[in-house]
Amino acid sequence: MIGPETMAIAYGLSSAIAWGAGDFSAGFASRKSGVVSVVLFSQLIGAGFLLLLAMIFSPSLPPLRDMLLGGLAGVFGVLGLMALYEGLSRGRMGIVAPLSAIVTALIPIGFAFFNEGLPRLSQILGLGLALFSVWLLSFTKSEEKKHRFTEFTLPLLAGIGFGLFFILIDTAIHTSVLWPLVGTRCVSLLMMSILFISSSSARVPQKAQLSFIALAGICDVLGNMFFALATNMGRLDIAAMLSSLFPAATVTLAWLFLKEKLNRHQWCGVVVALAALFLISA
Repeated sequence: MIGPETMAIAYGLSSAIAWGAGDFSAGFASRKSGVVSVVLFSQLIGAGFLLLLAMIFSPSLPPLRDMLLGGLAGVFGVLGLMALYEGLSRGRMGIVAPLSAIVTALIPIGFAFFNEGLPRLSQILGLGLALFSVWLLSFTKSEEKKHRFTEFTLPLLAGIGFGLFFILIDTAIHTSVLWPLVGTRCVSLLMMSILFISSSSARVPQKAQLSFIALAGICDVLGNMFFALATNMGRLDIAAMLSSLFPAATVTLAWLFLKEKLNRHQWCGVVVALAALFLISA
């Protein structure tokens, strides 16, 4: 029988894959449709999908406190998404995604160490290797074109938003996993609707981009749900670190479809990430 810790690791990895695929789709769509439009319409599609899941699998509502915490998580989550999608649309996906993941992981890891104590020694080593793997994934050679300023500032803002989102969601899901995420989505939709209406450059996305936007919205919901399940069944720091491996999926998809080249350091990052996974699950 599969234990809860093994399931937590599986859910954490699933969230990384879902978020990585969603970020690739949203970053690609944002290059033509704009960040505000992509976030709003992906959140709208995702909200319908999430509400359907909540009505099927969680018919009873959680306490109001959990819904409010979910809503507050939505504020930081949507700010993180906007910063990340803007970075992905303006910079190199192979740099923006890994840098945001490092910051995303460090915030909940520090919070969990303070509140839950230290994990096992093998898991601490695994967390360190996982952070190192993300750094390797973000490595570029000196002869490549210089880093743009937005390739650092936007991932930093995205990581702060996602890190706080992780902490708040971990606090909100003790009685229900899906309904606090519905609260998260309601707040993010309200924020994005206001931005869309007030922005002179925002417009309805082109039909050719709708499939990418829909995929981004569904993958974002799945990533949130898998992360919530991971942190509900295991430690916050382990769930956050595994979920923060999403750049591996983003970088791989950018390599396959956008022909963004990966150097040997980035390939080493994939190998180190696998070693980290082994230590975390040992």
